[in-house]
Amino acid sequence: MAGDPKIDEVLYPKIEPYSTGMLPVSELHTIFWERAGNPDGQPVIVIHGGPGGGSQPGYRQYFDPAKFDIIQFDQRGCGKSTPYAELTENNTQNSVSDIESLREHFGIDKWHVFGGSWGSTLSLIYAQNHPDRALSLTLRGIFMCRKSELHWFYQQGASHVFPDAFEPYQNHIPAAEQHDLIAAYYSRLTSEDVEVRRAAAKEWTRWEMATSRLFPDPEYLDKAEDLDFAVAFARIECHYFINGIFVEDGHILHNCDKIQHIPTTIVQGRYDMVCPTVSAWELHKQLPKSNLIIVPDAGHSMGEVSIARELVSATDAI
Repeated sequence: MAGDPKIDEVLYPKIEPYSTGMLPVSELHTIFWERAGNPDGQPVIVIHGGPGGGSQPGYRQYFDPAKFDIIQFDQRGCGKSTPYAELTENNTQNSVSDIESLREHFGIDKWHVFGGSWGSTLSLIYAQNHPDRALSLTLRGIFMCRKSELHWFYQQGASHVFPDAFEPYQNHIPAAEQHDLIAAYYSRLTSEDVEVRRAAAKEWTRWEMATSRLFPDPEYLDKAEDLDFAVAFARIECHYFINGIFVEDGHILHNCDKIQHIPTTIVQGRYDMVCPTVSAWELHKQLPKSNLIIVPDAGHSMGEVSIARELVSATDAI
């Protein structure tokens, strides 16, 4: 509507990194990193979603560039990290270790942690493993990767709200395999046939992009047409999800006692179809000192204006 603010009106101006590099984290994997903003500012590590989504230039704009040293990295197998779309040695424990490797590489004692969707999952597990290293947590679109959450989005639940978008995702799989869509997609995303992998990746990614915003955005849907992005995104996501993100179900809620002391802000879109609000609510109840902001006119994406406004307010308040 006329007069409604645009996303760039609530974010900080676009900036370029002042430093980039590659950090070997195993004999197989090397991860890309960048730093932007003020080299002498408060360090904040930005943890991207997916898994497999990769860092984004726009993420820099959620922070005051005079106040923060904004650190991003591409998790294993995605973005500019190598080898691309690789699933070997790619699990949650590896990602937690990589975050610590970056902190040590930069000689940072403690830092603020910022993440949304899968980035919130990894932020929480990182903080629970290294509670003395996280100065604060700013989380968006809470995702704890429990079986119930995966079933809601990839099997039945969100399908009731977006049946038109769900149908092509479901019907890409033969009826005999539709009882377990994650497993069916995993077999195709790990196929030896590149065309089978790409076709499955396109449908998997399109389903997620179609449901990420309160009002669907054609630019989001276009991500599914970028098959290089889609293959890494879908393969790595499905790899993590079929393995229950390599932790027991309910791991995050069971370990909240370790992070009670960390100032935590949770920004959650009321109509988030990808990561429903119940997860943010349950996390908030386990972290009673946390600040839960339920945004009344938003879905899942940090690119929605009302979500972005709250995230910027949260980082400004650090």
